[in-house]
Amino acid sequence: MSDLCLRAGDGTVVPLDLERWHHLPDADELALLDRVRPPVLDLGCGPGRHVVALGERGVPALGIDAAPSAVATARSRGALVLERSIFARIPGAGRWGTVLLLDGNIGIGGDAAALLHRSRSLLRADGHVLAELAPPGTPSRSLDVRLERHGVQGPVFPWAVLGVDDIDDTAASAGLRVDDLWRGGDRWFTQLGFA
Repeated sequence: MSDLCLRAGDGTVVPLDLERWHHLPDADELALLDRVRPPVLDLGCGPGRHVVALGERGVPALGIDAAPSAVATARSRGALVLERSIFARIPGAGRWGTVLLLDGNIGIGGDAAALLHRSRSLLRADGHVLAELAPPGTPSRSLDVRLERHGVQGPVFPWAVLGVDDIDDTAASAGLRVDDLWRGGDRWFTQLGFA
């Protein structure tokens, strides 16, 4: 685990695993990737490790990330990635088979329900969302956070935490339903389909 985190004004700290992001997916993530329906859209793909792993399996995948350094790293690994906000125009809207929201990306934008609604709008009718959730007992909430590393903080931006206990209601508010919920190691994942 790196010393990278998101820090909210109320003292809440959301750890970020920078080291994991730069390694190939582990066995639990590979098992999750077995569930994808092509083509795959990885929202907030970071350095593109899931896009690369899918490409190695012959699965068409596109990553979206707003951070230029992450996009450059992903492209250097051979991942097909676009640099833009996930709320901007996305090619193929309404035709994706799977949207990935892994590595805490359910928090992007500060409103998990809005992000799931956006994800639903990108899927075809038989598509699904594969997302990572915070463990049971973790309160779901919206936060204003700063990225912090070595005590240096960046600008404030909105972030959300969505816990396992709240996924049913949050998914329903976005027109989705929980098809599966499982634990992989110390992480929690869900598969969401159209309600």
